Amino acid sequence: MPDSKRYLRPEVTTRIRRLELTARRVVEGFLSGMHRSPYFGQSIEFLQHRQYFPGDEIRHIDWKVYARQDRLHIKQYEEETNLRLTLMVDRSGSMAYGDGESNKFDYSASIAASLAYLALRQKDATGLFTFDTDVGAAVPAKSSQIQLSRILSVLDSVGADGRTDLPRVAKQIAQAIPKRGLVVIVSDLLSVDQLAKGLRVFRQRGHDVALIHVLHDDEMDFTFNGATRFEGLETDEFLNCNPRALREGYLEELNRFLDQTRKTCGRLSIDYMQVRTSEPLDAVLAKFLATRQSLPNLKT
Repeated sequence: MPDSKRYLRPEVTTRIRRLELTARRVVEGFLSGMHRSPYFGQSIEFLQHRQYFPGDEIRHIDWKVYARQDRLHIKQYEEETNLRLTLMVDRSGSMAYGDGESNKFDYSASIAASLAYLALRQKDATGLFTFDTDVGAAVPAKSSQIQLSRILSVLDSVGADGRTDLPRVAKQIAQAIPKRGLVVIVSDLLSVDQLAKGLRVFRQRGHDVALIHVLHDDEMDFTFNGATRFEGLETDEFLNCNPRALREGYLEELNRFLDQTRKTCGRLSIDYMQVRTSEPLDAVLAKFLATRQSLPNLKT
């Protein structure tokens, strides 16, 4: 059994349990309050095929397609659902930075676990993907009672390593989501090239998208002193230098990066929130949820 207290902290869930996770767009399965599907009353019909991911139910594999293509594909159907939440957690090497509760991956995993807890309390189908240059672990979206345990188990079993290729990953995950829903991406974005291209994949498919940008205090403030060796977490490169001489230029570049990220999200109508790992997790989640509840619905 996964250690539920590692990423799902009781003091956090107590604070957020009365809040509601909502979508800003009328997506399949979402209508504020009742979660009634706009497809209510329709029969369950075949929708499309998609690539098989570990964790998918074997009974949905189309063996005829496998016989022709020698690749596993899943049959997807139209059906009545509640809000469908897809959580994406960056597990690239840069996410390994930080100690204890300030570790970026652990902090991000706690955000994802808490949102999964809340959505599943609402009986909303919830799924999880971890990613770097490819999709890592996957938990297909379901609203069953044991879904939270599955998600916690995956988060507890993965570590941070490798680089990030969001455009490639976005295409893979978008194909695995049969209907429009809410996609929440948790990442430091430090090795993400072509951010707009990756995010646009989800918006073009009509998904409501929220980006939670997680950074460490060291990355935000750059308060290093004395001769320091900086080593790349996603490359073999290193730099020996006096950080005080670099601080001004570094902070200027960081602010430019953050400003570009905010503008990119704004252009794509994607909700963006930048957080530090030193911020209390319950306060961050409460702000995220309360902000979404206060925003007007948007047209897809």
